[in-house]
Amino acid sequence: MLALPTILISLFMIFFMIRLIPGDPAQIILGDVDDAEALQRIRAKLGLDKPLTVQFLLWLRAVSGGDFGRSIALDSPVGDLLFSSFSVTALLVVPAVAIAALLSVPAGMFSAWRQNTHTDAAVVAAATAFLSIPSFWLGLIVMLVFGVKLDLLPVVGYVSPFDDFGQGIRYLVMPVMTLALVETGVFVRLVRSSTIEVKGLEYITHARAKGLPELLVARRHAFPNVMGPTWTMMGLALGGLLGGAVVIETVFSLPGLGRLMVEAVFARDYPVIQGCMVVIVMSYVFMNLVFELTAPIICPAVRYS
Repeated sequence: MLALPTILISLFMIFFMIRLIPGDPAQIILGDVDDAEALQRIRAKLGLDKPLTVQFLLWLRAVSGGDFGRSIALDSPVGDLLFSSFSVTALLVVPAVAIAALLSVPAGMFSAWRQNTHTDAAVVAAATAFLSIPSFWLGLIVMLVFGVKLDLLPVVGYVSPFDDFGQGIRYLVMPVMTLALVETGVFVRLVRSSTIEVKGLEYITHARAKGLPELLVARRHAFPNVMGPTWTMMGLALGGLLGGAVVIETVFSLPGLGRLMVEAVFARDYPVIQGCMVVIVMSYVFMNLVFELTAPIICPAVRYS
């Protein structure tokens, strides 16, 4: 219900806040040449000579029709750049979040079920370590071990799995592994705290009083309610990461959306920056909408409320 106003406000902020970045794209294209007429011609060609409100309305009309314009720096359609970059980011982020979810849910629940034991302390310590270690440093460690020392995987570069599936997967293993470890640290702590809260409720005590095995109590009675906040958190994480895992993409030289946006900021490439931001906002809103709509299926408490 709030998706449309969110998108409209975001588009407004995207357009005008980008204009606050110091630097003139026309001057960057012209270089160090001091030619006022040439500068004015470039500004007119880019549409930068019009009032800001007119530029905003023209951009809004074009974007609503799927036209993101052309890149100032690369002279390519922004839509093509966004599509190729977003596909790389999706290939990195979606498997990483899926792996993190598969690891963190059983680990977090097991840790909570063994609360205040050595097992609980070990799981919490591992999750805290993954959460605390900067992702770029973790990526470098993974690269050093699996790429340099063991020589199992290519260190940097990218090959699309659509061009060469086997080679493409080899290039994605280390960045996906790094991102999955970071997200696992976040999810484990959330699942553990949710499980501790749920297992103290009366219906869990009632299930135990009936003589049900602990594994059955955890799987049948605790798991559905634990998944409520966890599912929402996964949606937020996926939506945010689809906007570009900038650090991981930079460390492993992946041509993803985050890296494209950083390069566009340095080049003052307004159409590319705006296009990236629009994709980020749309991804975030869409993923949140999907996860909110599917939450009642995953969590009975949400359905009944």
